[in-house]
Amino acid sequence: MQSSSDLFPVALMSADLRGDLTEDVYRLKPNNSPDSSVELVLTRLGRFGHEGARGVPVILVHGSFSNRRFWYSPKGLGLGPHLVRAGFDVWIAEMRGHGLSPRNQRYRHNRVADYARYDLPAIAAFVREQAGQVPHWIGHSLGGTTLAAALGGQYLGEGEVASAALFGSQISRNYWPLKLPPVAWGGRQLLKRFEVLSGSWLKRGPEDEPIGLALESLRWHGLFGRFGDAERDWWAGLADVRVPVLAVAAAGDLQDPVWACRKLVEQVPEACRHFLRLAREDGFSDDFGHIEMLVSKAAEREVWPLVAYWLEHLRLPAGAPAAESVAL
Repeated sequence: MQSSSDLFPVALMSADLRGDLTEDVYRLKPNNSPDSSVELVLTRLGRFGHEGARGVPVILVHGSFSNRRFWYSPKGLGLGPHLVRAGFDVWIAEMRGHGLSPRNQRYRHNRVADYARYDLPAIAAFVREQAGQVPHWIGHSLGGTTLAAALGGQYLGEGEVASAALFGSQISRNYWPLKLPPVAWGGRQLLKRFEVLSGSWLKRGPEDEPIGLALESLRWHGLFGRFGDAERDWWAGLADVRVPVLAVAAAGDLQDPVWACRKLVEQVPEACRHFLRLAREDGFSDDFGHIEMLVSKAAEREVWPLVAYWLEHLRLPAGAPAAESVAL
């Protein structure tokens, strides 16, 4: 089968019509990481009847225990379809072993470091090749953390990122017991017995997560841990980011609290950073939760239009709720 790309092998898995949307599903085999079995699936959404008019490309990256359905329901609902109908060229990534992306040979060892260093750059290159423009990125939870790692590690730069929006993403919430070496050691030994963390068993979502991610998080939060890998300090590298970064936090998010999301974006130079809190006292209808900030009727009314405005203007409208909180 002929590849859909000149960069590396890409197969068009399906091309379907979903109501007023077109859905093209691509499987990428970048061959750019130590595990040559890695394959990544990207879903491109377009508008039926507007196939020749590509808008500005936007890549959506899901969080932990999730897949493309976080952005795009089988009924054609979600932020992804909303952005398509607003004129954007939407690409939905599914990380290794999630959704339509198959599990790679070394699946249990997968880490954010692998996603940031190998997978996101390959996705960026393919989307830029297809769209002819530098894409914008939106990540939720672990998806946003992975984007931050790629920016801080200089794996993605101005040639691959027009802007980045991080929803409910942070690395600063402390788990003090993990600072104690015996607790950290015991936790590692326990986790190494497992291949995956089960999303259904933990009641966190429809997907599993490789145990490598949990071990990596233990290292980040350990006594001498840092947000980075053996080669690069991603946290320090965020100070060199030169693209607009929007961090969005939800007042009702107990998993990734507002202060921690704010601290992440404060690592970005002041000229590039923006912050928005979704809270009643800031003019929204509710104190949004971790999922509800993007998947809810209230989000459809109040948050999705702000996302579209941000992508078009790289700022939020002056009259929007919490607009005074945008620029730090």
